[in-house]
Amino acid sequence: MTAVFPATFWLLFAAAMLISSIGFYKYVYFISLGYGFSIAGLGLLILAMFWPQQSVATMVCCVLFAIYGCRLGGFLLLRELKSSSYNSKMKTEIKDGKTMGFGVKCAIWVTCAALYVLQVLPVYYRLHNGKGGDIFCWAGAAVMLFGIIFESAADWQKSRAKKKNPQRLCDTGLFRIVRCPNYLGELIFWTGVIISGIGGISGWGQTGMALLGYAGIVFVMFSGARRLELRQNRNYGEDPEYQQYVKTVPILLPGVPLYSVAKYKFLVA
Repeated sequence: MTAVFPATFWLLFAAAMLISSIGFYKYVYFISLGYGFSIAGLGLLILAMFWPQQSVATMVCCVLFAIYGCRLGGFLLLRELKSSSYNSKMKTEIKDGKTMGFGVKCAIWVTCAALYVLQVLPVYYRLHNGKGGDIFCWAGAAVMLFGIIFESAADWQKSRAKKKNPQRLCDTGLFRIVRCPNYLGELIFWTGVIISGIGGISGWGQTGMALLGYAGIVFVMFSGARRLELRQNRNYGEDPEYQQYVKTVPILLPGVPLYSVAKYKFLVA
């Protein structure tokens, strides 16, 4: 019962591989649309695979995976289809993959799919181990829901601010708490997933795999924060208001006096 890689684990991996293969159409989709829709698909697959064993709490967690993934994937897709200014900026920020070899793309594909599976393991292992729902599962679900709401609000606030003044940095609303509140929402969501697994994960192997997935998404969020900081430094670096903003508002974690990650070159994803 405490197997780290049971047969159903490989079904999840196959599903993540299938969904994230959209990255072969456009390289960035491995980590954008492929990410969001993979998490949604994995949530629904876990819901279906363990349907007879589902408790209300685990069902809620699976549904929250689907909501989270569809919201994120839908937001990214809509932004790409409707925002020409965003697309023109991203051409210089993210590799288009045209010069990347097929083998390298395959390696990225497999790595991304593996990470997406690792991220949902706390809920998966709880069901695989027959633990059902408990107070930790419910607490985790509540944090997950808060993370979705927080991230959605940050995305909405930024979109609204950019429509009002496309050339101005968004520094209102949740952006007064941290400079990357959408990434903070992601961290809150995945922290909730880890909480949901407390008491449901068995053995060091399962614990290690779940924590590896959490560490992976934390790294990706800090990497994204660094990429955003470098872009904003280029765009607003001469603005006194921006200089004051970055000196007083933490980049990602509220209350933690970490104001810049630009110098941390290992944060590349």
